[in-house]
Amino acid sequence: MSVWVWVTAVSLAAWLWLLLGQGFFWRTDVRLPLGRAPRAWPSVAVVVPARDEAAILPRTLPSLLTQDYPGRLEVLLVDDGSSDGTGELARALAGRYGGAPLTVTSPGEPPEGWTGKLWALRHGMAQAREGAPRYLLFTDADIAHGPSSVQRLVTAAESGGYDLVSLMARLRMVSGWERLLVPAFVYFFAQLYPFRRVDRPGGRSAAAAGGCVLLRADTAERAGVPEVIRGALIDDVSLARAVKAAGGRIWLGLADQVDSVRPCPRLADVWRMVSRSAYAQLRYRPAVLVTTVLGLALVYLVPPAAVLLGATGTVPGTAPVVLGGLAWLVMTLTYLPMLRYYRESAWTAPLLPFTALLYLLMTVESAVRHHRGLGTGWKGRTYTRPDRSAPGRPPGEPGLAAGDAGVAPGEQ
Repeated sequence: MSVWVWVTAVSLAAWLWLLLGQGFFWRTDVRLPLGRAPRAWPSVAVVVPARDEAAILPRTLPSLLTQDYPGRLEVLLVDDGSSDGTGELARALAGRYGGAPLTVTSPGEPPEGWTGKLWALRHGMAQAREGAPRYLLFTDADIAHGPSSVQRLVTAAESGGYDLVSLMARLRMVSGWERLLVPAFVYFFAQLYPFRRVDRPGGRSAAAAGGCVLLRADTAERAGVPEVIRGALIDDVSLARAVKAAGGRIWLGLADQVDSVRPCPRLADVWRMVSRSAYAQLRYRPAVLVTTVLGLALVYLVPPAAVLLGATGTVPGTAPVVLGGLAWLVMTLTYLPMLRYYRESAWTAPLLPFTALLYLLMTVESAVRHHRGLGTGWKGRTYTRPDRSAPGRPPGEPGLAAGDAGVAPGEQ
């Protein structure tokens, strides 16, 4: 048997395992669970870190201020050193729309060992603590919430007994690059962290989506959040791990009423967003990077390569073409539910190998920049190396010397 037969057979086996053995990650029916409304609605404090968000706040902040929530709700916008009048605009929007009371506060520059976003969250949590809320809702400045979003989140947490409820916001899809890359981004995230496994008590899988996280205030204190993850580059996943390590129950699913309106119209926009944190996902380990690149190539690139090379006669025999074609077919079928969730045409599903190649290159660039000491920049902050000496970090979780970043549009 030729090498191509063996390689394509392994690729097909990998896809059959992903289809059936990876928590059915490809299904998109993990939505916010419905439950009975609580007899008494608990108080909620919404903490919104914002750095230079004046262009986007008019489309998002009113959705929080005008929430249809029967209990006490307050919004704290943490103006993280903005230079575009973010804080002043937020106050003006509150005066125009009314609704929930708004407090605008500023934390100052983060000290060494803290990321900017987590320092802002710490400051907002300290301000919120004065009102003794039962829940904290962490949401990014680019997230627009439906009128009953907070009500549905609290209902799910109360009826399900969850300490953390998180929604993967529906990301914007307008430009051609967004339509190509965004569904795949969520698909890959779900493949890494199958939503069904996140909910398992005692299970090792833990994840959250930083754009929308409802967290019990007492659980945050018990887990030592955010101090325990203060240097985490991928803060949402680190938060979920910390909560689960403290014995908390967590839930993660796809959103119906939570949307990110931040535009990423060009390839360069998505490239910058992914490459600034991709190597952190691999814990800055070259061996893990090599393994990841080889794994992505085997799973996503080998099937179309076998079909195309076989069709041109470059690869002899029909077995590689058949095996590669079957693997490509399974890949395509698992991607279709995500495309339907994003209301995208099914014809783009066979292009997933090309999209995976782009994400692979983003990851490699992230590693190259790290090892060259170049770091990555985000809104005036530069991150150059992980701070491995920062205490209180969950085992195996990387950190930064300064600054912050994340894995999805909306971080600062």
